[in-house]
Amino acid sequence: MAEAAPTPQTIVLPLVFLAAALYLGHPALALALGAALALGFDKEVLPGSSRYGKLFLQTAVVLLALKLDLSTIVQVSGDFLPIVAGYVCVTLALGLLFGRLLRTETKCAQLLSAGTAICGGTAVASLAPVIRASAGQISSVLALVFLLNALAIVALPSVGAFLNMSQQQFGLWVALAVHDTSSVVGTAAAYGEEALELATTVKLGRTLWLIPLLALWGMFANGGRGKLNVPVFVLLFAGVAALNGLVAMPVGVAQIASPLSRWLLLAALFCIGLDLRRETLRTISPKLMLHALGLWLIVLPVTALLAMRFG
Repeated sequence: MAEAAPTPQTIVLPLVFLAAALYLGHPALALALGAALALGFDKEVLPGSSRYGKLFLQTAVVLLALKLDLSTIVQVSGDFLPIVAGYVCVTLALGLLFGRLLRTETKCAQLLSAGTAICGGTAVASLAPVIRASAGQISSVLALVFLLNALAIVALPSVGAFLNMSQQQFGLWVALAVHDTSSVVGTAAAYGEEALELATTVKLGRTLWLIPLLALWGMFANGGRGKLNVPVFVLLFAGVAALNGLVAMPVGVAQIASPLSRWLLLAALFCIGLDLRRETLRTISPKLMLHALGLWLIVLPVTALLAMRFG
């Protein structure tokens, strides 16, 4: 039997939780409130939450470009290109090696390795049709990515403070070590504005590695069906930054954009939390969990050392 359509009464609670997330203003709490609500009801509690979450996140990232200009982005991307390239290639190779050693299901290992190396859920969703992964394989990997992202938002700002990381060092660390763009932005935002700006720029450069990944995988899987695309919001981010470098934006625009970007990020993380389901958590195998956690526990200290050396 199909679930009953949501009524105005059934969406009051999600909106109250969302208001609480915006009021509290912490990325980790926004994600936790959404996840708690989703696991409590174990069904869709806010119609269209996935779509809204993606839209909120992408808009928040584009608004951040109002505080940057294209020359800054190019300079930052160039400065850290060798580090990002090395991280992506080594992490991808290490993830696939882990899969062999642990005998993780092959397609899950490929999805998890790509997600850890490049851009979390975006890499998983993009690679899945190329390797013909099943819905169960996709959902298991995405659930693990979600859990590690949630842990990053909660724990890494405190770890960064304990290690006495500068804003630049912390921004570089999370841009490398955290899976999804939303969680990179959320984790960096909890640390400071400078960390947020650097983390966003470096992370978007890391996301572009999705193009050669799909190109290479598409050459060897399923007759070359890799689909090449650049996320539209990445192009918009660069476009807004270019415009900001050419035209002097009114002071009021930046003053409005900064809090609006933060509110949209909080709303995005809340919506991402709403996507979690109990059944998805139950499908995660111990081997896959060990694979994901073991790979990340190697990534975290290595990238922290790199960030403290080069950040």
